[in-house]
Amino acid sequence: MSIPSRPPVQAPLEEYGERYFQSYNYADRGMGRFSMYWFARRYYARLVRRFAPAPVTGRLLELGSGLGHLLGLLSDRFNCVGVDIAYYAAQQTRQNAPQAAALVASADQLEAFADRSFDVIVALHLVEHLVDPARALRHMQRMLVPGGLLLFATPNPEYALRPLKRPDETPDAISKDPTHINVHPPGVWREWAGAAGLRVLRQFGDGLWDVPYLPLIPRPVQFALFGWPSLIQVLTGTTFIPVALGVNTITLARKEESLES
Repeated sequence: MSIPSRPPVQAPLEEYGERYFQSYNYADRGMGRFSMYWFARRYYARLVRRFAPAPVTGRLLELGSGLGHLLGLLSDRFNCVGVDIAYYAAQQTRQNAPQAAALVASADQLEAFADRSFDVIVALHLVEHLVDPARALRHMQRMLVPGGLLLFATPNPEYALRPLKRPDETPDAISKDPTHINVHPPGVWREWAGAAGLRVLRQFGDGLWDVPYLPLIPRPVQFALFGWPSLIQVLTGTTFIPVALGVNTITLARKEESLES
């Protein structure tokens, strides 16, 4: 797998803020109880609890903490810190995860965090927004304790049914967001993680939930047809969906015990 090399691209920073959380992929899905968002946060919390190492620092960092709901679910086990570039996100995190610390900062600039300062780092739909995600992964490895866990999710531009999308009619979850400046295939993220000194434990998909794919068939029918593996994976807390069958790629990686930053 050849790692792409291109000049840095800056995301349009004016997109971030309260409006961002009402637009793009937030705009067309519910966020209440039993919504996809609600289930997804509980699924990710379950993965963290399952794969997290024995506590060393007791601390968890979420980069791109968004509305803070995941930190709210994990604050009973970890001392949580959330980082987001949007002041609005920090305000929401303070409401939804009152026990967590909420910081406003860019994940492109992680130098201020000390070496080996977190047991777990979570980055859900963050790395595709960064100017230099490979560099960010190296910092994440540095910030983890030996044996620490990194969980990140990012769009998969090569998912199996993407060719069926009609961008002029139904843009997919990847292309509709102009702040997606670094979208890469799963193999690139695996290679970058390895180059950063992280061992990939699991890399898998989240399902083909981003309907519609087919004309004429009602959207709810397509969601039921293509979305059931996602529901089973979430309800069982497993990781069985292949990367090719995921609109997003989910990666679980661990800093090797013997590695020192």
